[in-house]
This record gives sequence, structure tokens and C-alpha cells, in this order.
Amino acid sequence: MPPSTTPPPQDCPFCAIVAGQGEASVVYEDETVVAFMDLNPVTPGHLLVVPRTHAVGLEDLDVATGAHVWSVGHDLARALRRSDFRCEGINLFVCDGEAAFQTVFHFHLHVIPRYAGDGWTVVPDTIERDRARLDSDALVIKRAVRITPP
Repeated sequence: MPPSTTPPPQDCPFCAIVAGQGEASVVYEDETVVAFMDLNPVTPGHLLVVPRTHAVGLEDLDVATGAHVWSVGHDLARALRRSDFRCEGINLFVCDGEAAFQTVFHFHLHVIPRYAGDGWTVVPDTIERDRARLDSDALVIKRAVRITPP
């Protein structure tokens, strides 16, 4: 899928950081992404990996950029584990859309170091579904899948 053709909003804070006009504590950057400390961290060491190209959400992100964001997130998760932060776990977290708690509408991957008793929870109120309903849901998704070959 091609990247979004929608121009970035003038007030996008991540576009400003990517352009070197916004303040950020940068951990890593290359020609595709910039990774920096989250201004409002869940835990110490909380990072964001942001594509240089403005993309609001997953639907706007081209496959190669998306793969690179995840690859860099994976490398940074490894670095956090080896660092003096001494985290006990890692969450990789994406909020795609307002209903999914996205607050900055420039795609970003959260890399969140976790510690026993750190106080942050993601505990959904789940309900087990019967196999017929799961099969029906799977069919709805299968009809919409468009996998882009590598």
C-alpha cells in the first residue's frame, strides 16, 4: 500500500520532531524512523518509534516503513533489556485510531519497559466466544484480507 497522500497537519508534534524543529530526547534515528523518549512515560525508559513520513495510522503506513518501525522497536526492546533500566518485560503497543486511545495522530510504536508492580495495567474484560462465532468472525476478516507480498 502506498503511503498516505494526505499532507501532515501543521501542528503535528512528531513531524516537528522529525524535522528537527521540536524538542526530543532522541535514542535512534535513520532515514526512515526517529526513536525518542516519550514525554509522558508509563515507566522510565518508555520510547516511541516514529516514521519520518507522516502517516496517521496503520492504514496509511506503507509495508516497508511499517516493517522497519517494528524492526527498530524490536532492537530497542533488546537494548532496554540490556540497559541499566533492568526491566523485567516489554510491551510493544500501538494505538490506531481515537477509539484505540490514539492521541497523537502520527503513527507511532510505544516500546514500554515493564517492572513487577509498576502500576500500569492492560486488563480487558474478556468473554470467551463459542467456536461457531469465532469461525464466523474469522470469515469476515478473511474476506477483507489483502496481504502484500514481500
